[in-house]
Amino acid sequence: MHERITAVYADEEGNILDAPGMQGMGRTGRENILLKPEDLIPLPESADLMLLPDRLAVGCTADGEVMPISGLAVAAILPAGYTRLYMPAYERAEEAERLPLYGYTAVVVYKDELYCAAVYTDENDKWDPVHYNTKELKNLVKRTKKDLPGNRIVEQVGGCSLNWHCCTAQNLFYRRWECGIPTSPVCNANCFGCISLQPAECCPSPQERIKFRPTPEEIAEVGIYHLSVAPDGIISFGQGCEGEPSLAADNIAAGIKLIRAKTSKGQINMNSNVGWTEGVKKIVDAGLDSLRVSIISAREEGYDAYYRASYHLENVKDSIRYALEKGVYVSLNLLYFPGFNDREEELAAWQEFFRELPVQMIQVRNLNIDPDAFLDIMPEPQGKAVGTRRFIETLHAEFPQLVIGSFSHYVED
Repeated sequence: MHERITAVYADEEGNILDAPGMQGMGRTGRENILLKPEDLIPLPESADLMLLPDRLAVGCTADGEVMPISGLAVAAILPAGYTRLYMPAYERAEEAERLPLYGYTAVVVYKDELYCAAVYTDENDKWDPVHYNTKELKNLVKRTKKDLPGNRIVEQVGGCSLNWHCCTAQNLFYRRWECGIPTSPVCNANCFGCISLQPAECCPSPQERIKFRPTPEEIAEVGIYHLSVAPDGIISFGQGCEGEPSLAADNIAAGIKLIRAKTSKGQINMNSNVGWTEGVKKIVDAGLDSLRVSIISAREEGYDAYYRASYHLENVKDSIRYALEKGVYVSLNLLYFPGFNDREEELAAWQEFFRELPVQMIQVRNLNIDPDAFLDIMPEPQGKAVGTRRFIETLHAEFPQLVIGSFSHYVED
């Protein structure tokens, strides 16, 4: 059995091959580095492999020379629950087009098997792909459409389930766990990596945004239907197929009140950028149980560069502060990019953030983005990148109550 970490590449036919004599490398920020055994885990069964067009794989010779390999770079696309430590090392051609919105992870050969540069950050069988896209899904969608005829939310998430394979949408039809209720066709941010709306010249979006505004009655009908029967039932506003839910605050707040007039079961959650504090307050006051805040940086410069929003980080903090004061369980959906979030200045800002706002959880999410395009718009580094492991360990050490994982957890009373 070979213990050497060997670079991989793809040939013209798309076959994935190892490159004997070339040591495997990963990328953090713009820097390519040698991978160590402690950086690697066996490639998860449910991971996908993707070729990176117009990008040559890069390895390191026995003499320590870093050089391209005559084949395309290969990336692992990890299932939820895994946090990448390094991106693939590659040399990009000048004419290369922007990559689609995926979380590209370094992959190598180690011990004669494919390994990737990642850590397992959260165990949650509910999001295992084996539970989704089953043969009976089509009939289950038909059943729910028959139970809730004419409800536009059901029509929307039915399409998301069958066309886009969205797991949160599918849970409505499986009658279990967390299901999404999209509500807002508009947004107050213009995220560089938005998954539901992209300018025509950019990368294609992996989901299609809703084009209507559900009524409180439509919201309540779906919410009551799901929470009344689903084990560990959660309904979530703020899905991949919509804009910012707090902009639909009046309808969501009215919908929550209608739901709670009928059932006290389950959990009502919102995924939000929380930039519009007045809207967030209305939804919190109506009976929100948990709030997951999308965020990428605890520094104004980094936050503004990515979200390009009509609000600022101070507005986000005001909303989080209000939710915490009202007893809402708050988690951060931290969009994670190796070599950015773990910069020294970013880590220091996060430590200050959590001292001020003691949220309960961080959900670390691999940022789906073209690495070069992302770094082109973000502030230049002021300090070194400390590494993903040290980033997580430092936060754990100072804030032991802070849960660091990957999924929304069902919050018991």
